[in-house]
Amino acid sequence: MAILKVINPATGVLLHQYETMSREEVLAIIDDTALARRCWETSSWRERRSLMHKLAALLRQEKASCARIITEEMGKPVTQAQAEIEKCVVLCEYYAEFAEGQLQPELIDAGRAKSYRCYEPLGVILGIMPWNFPFWQVLRFAVPNIMGANAVLLKHAPNSTGAALMLEKLFVNAGFPKHLFRSLVIDVDLISAVIEHVDVAGVALTGSDRAGRAVGVQAAQALKKVVLELGGSDPYLILADADLDLAAEQCVMSRLNNTGQVCIAAKRIIAVDAIYDEFVGKVIECVKTYHCADPMKASTKMGPLARLDLLEQLDQQVQRSVAAGVTCILGGKRAEGEGYYYEPTILVDVKKGTPAYDEELFGPVVSILSAQDEAAAINIANDTPFGLGAAVFTRDIKRGEKIARDKIKAGTCAVNTLVASDPRLPFGGIKQSGFGRELAAEGLHEFMNIKTVIID
Repeated sequence: MAILKVINPATGVLLHQYETMSREEVLAIIDDTALARRCWETSSWRERRSLMHKLAALLRQEKASCARIITEEMGKPVTQAQAEIEKCVVLCEYYAEFAEGQLQPELIDAGRAKSYRCYEPLGVILGIMPWNFPFWQVLRFAVPNIMGANAVLLKHAPNSTGAALMLEKLFVNAGFPKHLFRSLVIDVDLISAVIEHVDVAGVALTGSDRAGRAVGVQAAQALKKVVLELGGSDPYLILADADLDLAAEQCVMSRLNNTGQVCIAAKRIIAVDAIYDEFVGKVIECVKTYHCADPMKASTKMGPLARLDLLEQLDQQVQRSVAAGVTCILGGKRAEGEGYYYEPTILVDVKKGTPAYDEELFGPVVSILSAQDEAAAINIANDTPFGLGAAVFTRDIKRGEKIARDKIKAGTCAVNTLVASDPRLPFGGIKQSGFGRELAAEGLHEFMNIKTVIID
């Protein structure tokens, strides 16, 4: 067994240590979870609704303590951490009322005496989740699956182990069966054994494209269903007729929220030449309102990066970009003092062949590209191996909608607003941003057996 160390990124000081579980402990947990799931499948919709509403109430009640765990473990400003918990409350309440109607048998006229499709839970589903939204990203996977009578095993990021254990406690305290939701405190070398287990029916992963490839291979070898929500290099197009104040505000808010550690952040901001200089000026004004500060203070808008290695990687990407011809007009270095802070940064003259264009920069770096016109901006937007989100800013709503619907290759495309996940809307990507969908009805159906019944 190994020791997982959780470092407070605001101070660099050791926060907690956790002993990892043995293989035998993990196998026993899977057995317990499979048994709990079989019992849960017989539960009524009334019971599921009631318990999910209780979970929502507990999250609301424990908002401050949950937010503190988030902030201490990964550095998210506490007001943003509280907002994450509030969003989880909305998620639970939504699925408590929404799930039953989406999982009813549906009659299909196929020329038979009777034919229909119905939905059956697959079983125990493994969720491999990241640290950047340690409650939201777990619950947006777990809640619809549990409402659909699946059970959940969670392998969380090591630096979110406290969040993982708190989530398990919340499910139990809400009244769900004891082993229906379990957190596995394990190293990555045990993941394959969990995936291969006969009682594990599927895997959902949110993380890097590298992690997605590794887990995708393991799931394929075991012939297990997999949903992957991976990285992004979201383009935000600023057209000549855009409201530049709105565009700058939304782009910067998207890029610097959670200290830039968001998969659907505005990673590549593409402004057409006609308004480029004016737009850059407005972005500078917005970014200058962000400062590194103690994430436990309510006034803080930007905290530290979550880990030292992430800070070092981001700094290397910025320095390599500058060496390749990109211009840094603000920030561009590690902030002074303790903790894993990086100055809010603006890069311009970003071109293909530089890390700021070709790679995902996971931190507070605003990268602005220029495009000759709308057509060139669309070409740049699609010139990426990723396809998670995108946004278009224009005063011509019909034009913006046409670009969003017909021209941009991404799982979500917004017009005149930033990309955000919403329980009511399907969420996911294409290309190297993964496949499958979370949230909405799709989040309920991904790990269900959609069974066809034919009667003559």
